[in-house]
Amino acid sequence: YTDGMAQYMMAVGRAVAVINLDPANDSVPYQGCMRVDLKELVSLSSVMESMNLGPNGGLVYCMEYLEANFDWLQAKLDGLRDHYLIFDLPGQVELFTHCSSVLSIVQRLTKVVVLG
Repeated sequence: YTDGMAQYMMAVGRAVAVINLDPANDSVPYQGCMRVDLKELVSLSSVMESMNLGPNGGLVYCMEYLEANFDWLQAKLDGLRDHYLIFDLPGQVELFTHCSSVLSIVQRLTKVVVLG
């Protein structure tokens, strides 16, 4: 979906920026329009190795780390005010149903992106 939407937006002449907030997303087809990559801040593989966590625990940690370091994301978004933003989030439903980090990040994004 993310790649298709980014391609469509570019085809109709819109400035688009993909924000990859999936630390497990190692191969992204939308490389050309990716403006923010969470792996610059924290990567799932390094978290799993250094903290001896499995994939799900590592993803939870990465989302909690992003929440605690939200200023990093906000600084990255500041230069994209004239772009349509497409956020690519992890697909693990547990991150949305059992953890508060993703909800908190989305709520803070709403304030930053909408209210500026």
